[in-house]
Amino acid sequence: MSDEAFSGTGPGVRFTAADEQKKRGVRRMKTIATGLLAFATLVFALSTWAKAAGAGAWAGYVAAAAEAGMVGALADWFAVTALFRRPFGLPIPHTAIIPTKKDAFGRSLGEFVGDNFLAGHVVRGRLAALGIGRRLGEWLAAPGSAERVTKEASAALRGLLAVLRDDDVRAVVAEAVTRRAAATSVAEPMGRMLGKVVADGGHRGVVDLVAVRAHGWLTANHEDVVRKVTQKTPGWTPKFLDQQVGERVYKELMRFVTDIRDDPDHPARGAIDNFLADFATELQTDPETIARVERAKGELLARPEVQDLINSTWAAVRTLVMGAAEDEDSELRRRIREGVRRFGERLATDAKLQAKVDGWLQDAAQYLVDTYRAEITSLISETVAGWDADEASRKIEANVGRDLQFIRINGTVVGALAGLLIHTVAVALGG
Repeated sequence: MSDEAFSGTGPGVRFTAADEQKKRGVRRMKTIATGLLAFATLVFALSTWAKAAGAGAWAGYVAAAAEAGMVGALADWFAVTALFRRPFGLPIPHTAIIPTKKDAFGRSLGEFVGDNFLAGHVVRGRLAALGIGRRLGEWLAAPGSAERVTKEASAALRGLLAVLRDDDVRAVVAEAVTRRAAATSVAEPMGRMLGKVVADGGHRGVVDLVAVRAHGWLTANHEDVVRKVTQKTPGWTPKFLDQQVGERVYKELMRFVTDIRDDPDHPARGAIDNFLADFATELQTDPETIARVERAKGELLARPEVQDLINSTWAAVRTLVMGAAEDEDSELRRRIREGVRRFGERLATDAKLQAKVDGWLQDAAQYLVDTYRAEITSLISETVAGWDADEASRKIEANVGRDLQFIRINGTVVGALAGLLIHTVAVALGG
């Protein structure tokens, strides 16, 4: 065996230090079995000599036992050796079975594993017997488990956020948000919301605020308003008349805004109510209005400012989540711990939930074995097919050869006893 094969760096079968120790055990057992054969041979030779020298009837019994023990030892040596190599290198049929039938063994092993270990009913039965749901619940409810799960989950989350490329995530988020917003009609939901707001009078506070702000602005910008009005008068009118017109317009505006501000039942407020109610109805029923709103939505989404705002959400979310994941006292980690603990306590005691979790696991396991059984079994057969035949034979012999040497030892002992019995019966029958 090469150093490379022993170290496990080469292709094919890997030999380990444990395999080398097993090989030494095989060699010791071979020595014992061979020594027993040599002992039987020596006893046969001596007993045969003693029988010929007239030592007595006992020599015949011993010789018969030793002879049969030799035959049994040789037969079993041949059988054991034929599994791994050709005895004496002779091309005897049906020898070196493992090296020559390695690929067939690999296929048979793959089929055996697939039929008996990767069958759906076998996997489901084994998982059902384990009671994973109950055990998982008891473990999660145990002190320290929720903290451990939270710690590992936080580490995994931080690792995930660390490896994600911000540009890629921002692009995905922007594309997803934009596509979702573009595919969602906003006119009808806006109309329903606006109609409810108007019906409940929720808009009146906004009207009050606008009236107050308009009155304040007019008060603060008296001269500007008058100047703007006078600039629009004809050039041939006298200046003092223009000033009077400007003041008159300003006073009417102030009176109008003040009346709206102070009178909850002002006709202008009613006109605003009617306008908003009609607009809410049009948003829900008028195709032209709906189309205009959808076009405006598309134009708004296409603006760079909106896209920049969407892109910036990922950075904010990432910073928030990273900070919460790193802080053991953060609200995020606290809620995860409490949630895990409560789930574990419920899972440990709720038989229906346990059955549901076990069912999910069984369904998942059955799906995996049903879907990938061929790949798993082919992995076994292809792996065995890729082994070097001689190395595979030595590997198998190193693991089972020690037990096989007991077959040789037992063959010697059983053969000797059988020979002794046969000789005894033959003598008793007058042979």
